Amino acid sequence: MTTFTAATYQNEYLPQGSDEVNAIVTVGATADGVGPVTTEAVEVIMCDTSGSMNEPSSKIRAARQATQVAIDQLRDGVLFAVISGDDHAQLAFPPAARGGATLAVSTRATREEAKHVAKQFRPGGGTAMGTWLALARDLFRTRPGAIRHAILLTDGRNQSESSAHLDAVLESCVGHFQCDARGVGGDWEVAELRRIATALLGSVDLIANPDDMAEDFRSMMEASMAKAVADATLRVWVPQGAEVLFVKQVAPAIEDLTARAVVTGPLTREYPLGAWGSESRDYHVCVRVRPGNVGDEMLAARASVVAAGDVAAQALVRAVWTDDEQLSTRMNAEVAHYTGQAELAAAIQDGLEARKAGDERTATLKLGRAVQLADAAGNDDTKRLLAKVVEVEDAATGTVRLKRQVETLDEMALDTRSTKTVRVQKKST
Repeated sequence: MTTFTAATYQNEYLPQGSDEVNAIVTVGATADGVGPVTTEAVEVIMCDTSGSMNEPSSKIRAARQATQVAIDQLRDGVLFAVISGDDHAQLAFPPAARGGATLAVSTRATREEAKHVAKQFRPGGGTAMGTWLALARDLFRTRPGAIRHAILLTDGRNQSESSAHLDAVLESCVGHFQCDARGVGGDWEVAELRRIATALLGSVDLIANPDDMAEDFRSMMEASMAKAVADATLRVWVPQGAEVLFVKQVAPAIEDLTARAVVTGPLTREYPLGAWGSESRDYHVCVRVRPGNVGDEMLAARASVVAAGDVAAQALVRAVWTDDEQLSTRMNAEVAHYTGQAELAAAIQDGLEARKAGDERTATLKLGRAVQLADAAGNDDTKRLLAKVVEVEDAATGTVRLKRQVETLDEMALDTRSTKTVRVQKKST
């Protein structure tokens, strides 16, 4: 059984006339580990087998090995499939039945059969990720109530189909499964894989060295196998006359959920949270309310975690209007921290775009601000990545100089990991 908790961190005090309420809602889940996992799970591995995977051949060799490692992590009873992708999508395992694509049940025997198939991957053809995703979608649609997770690996750009086609396929995949996307080497587009991962509530990352691929696949599959709850949502209620300005996941990574809201009542919206194991995530909820007078109090929002159709946990967001400036001007530590982390991600991405466009002034300003924000937040991993792109003269003030020679993989690593955040240090009570 999985137990959810929810807690609110905010400064509820507002000056008279103010109408914006901000809060961080921390959602935690704990699986008790008693008994076997009974929730059905489906896993699909999409492996790029285009011709470029043989340039160098270490990529296809690593992909074969990583796919086998991922298959080994499957529990008995999990439904799974392996897709070999080039400019078409082929169901490599299990063999397609007469009635169309199907899923295999994980047993020791089927895992060995699937690993044997993965060993035979042969590179050739182009890259059409939309066709891979469409086949995965069709497989996942057969098990709508399961925990549905996919891994997509590529080493190149989506050159064998139009961007519009990929967008259309992605739209048809939303809500049917989650997908972690990985790019190996330096010839793929970060923005392209981020588009896929963002739409499908997954992660995107760089595998700079093919030798690291197997461990990355192991980690992704172990995390998926630990999930026990499928398709949780965050239901946000606001009072009459109020509106939700945005809902963003801010830890462990930044994901804007605002546009994914589903209207479930005149005053409620639900935001998809995907599958859960034992973990904790933070969400920034921003609400506009009707301004109050000094002394007025109101419930500005109620955030409820919904799992299997039931409310599993709840957190309240309050608003209290005051003329005490010490109260109303106090910035809540959690809200301030994650507002800075969101600005950090935007500064990195804007700075890298400006650098590519040859706008050195904007790139220096943006990446300097990123260094300053990372330093203030104690985000040491991001600081190390930034230091490979800029010469840091003074981290506290964001004084930097652009490096003239930057390795492509270093730039891609900074881009892909720009949305990863560090947790705010909660004060003990």
